[in-house]
Amino acid sequence: MNLRNVLRLLLAFVSLVALAAGYDAGKPTIVKGYVLDSACAFTKGLKKPISRECATACAKAGSPLVILTDNGTIYWPIADTTPSSGQNEKLLPFAGQKVAATGKVFQRGGSSALVIEKVELLSGQK
Repeated sequence: MNLRNVLRLLLAFVSLVALAAGYDAGKPTIVKGYVLDSACAFTKGLKKPISRECATACAKAGSPLVILTDNGTIYWPIADTTPSSGQNEKLLPFAGQKVAATGKVFQRGGSSALVIEKVELLSGQK
């Protein structure tokens, strides 16, 4: 191998390492918060849903459900598949209620997303 080929291989290796270092594989965590529709989470400034019926109606009308934590962080549920798919089906049974969702958190540009593995109603919730 000549020097030029060695340098090309070295550059390719360094590039792959740099890409791998910047890749966010998701951090396993438990997110606790209220399930509500995304529009209300942003436009109403709510700390919790208005009602279970309201969150359910908005979700059935097409608004994506999100999880709003006590500190105000909004987690967008996402799929880890390509092509992706909506996640309302997983959260709809919990609309308007406080949950603990286990999964992997991804963050980018100030947004937080969660690949949901399991969702449970927090004790004391109906």
